[in-house]
Amino acid sequence: MNWDWSAVADFMPAFWDGVLTTLQALVLGSLISFTLGLVWAIAFRAPARFIRWPVGLITEFIRNTPLLVQLFFLFFVLPEWGIQFSALTTGIVAIGLHYSTYTAQVYRAGIEAVPAGQWEAATALSLPGRRTWFAVILPQAFRRVVPALGNYVISMLKDTPLLMSIGVLEMLQQARLQGASTFQYTEPLTVVGLAFIVIAYPASLLLRALERRLVR
Repeated sequence: MNWDWSAVADFMPAFWDGVLTTLQALVLGSLISFTLGLVWAIAFRAPARFIRWPVGLITEFIRNTPLLVQLFFLFFVLPEWGIQFSALTTGIVAIGLHYSTYTAQVYRAGIEAVPAGQWEAATALSLPGRRTWFAVILPQAFRRVVPALGNYVISMLKDTPLLMSIGVLEMLQQARLQGASTFQYTEPLTVVGLAFIVIAYPASLLLRALERRLVR
């Protein structure tokens, strides 16, 4: 089997569109997961049980059901209730919501690792709850959890091909469509595989360097 460079050239326009869509889903999904995960983590420490228990049930349900099922539910079921988004928006929300339950546990571990003396000092200084969280606790917790959060970004990147199941034209879907139209699958699929490596491997190296720096 010969490598056909013309097939690669023909695939490039669609490939770059797929890259932009993939990165858009990754960046926005990450922002949702990081923000919502922090909300879950703080809610876990709420003194009221009527807050902690529903949050625990919701996050456990989301974490223990497949992302693909959640994608189908948001895309095919919600419109029956009058709630409808584009395929890309649905994919971004699904990825962000799914991974927020994992980042919540990361935040939770980071918060619990903050020494009890920090909480006691904030109480002794009569700091209000919001200032205690955002000026004392969270800055210390973030330092501990950044590497783990970065690992989930890479996991989200590797899960973006699932978005093709609801018609999002990310990289793999573009390769599949190119192969279906030309009957040449090797070149587009190889390009997509290399693209994932080019994005994920440098990111993993950066995370290792960041982890070593933060541990000092």
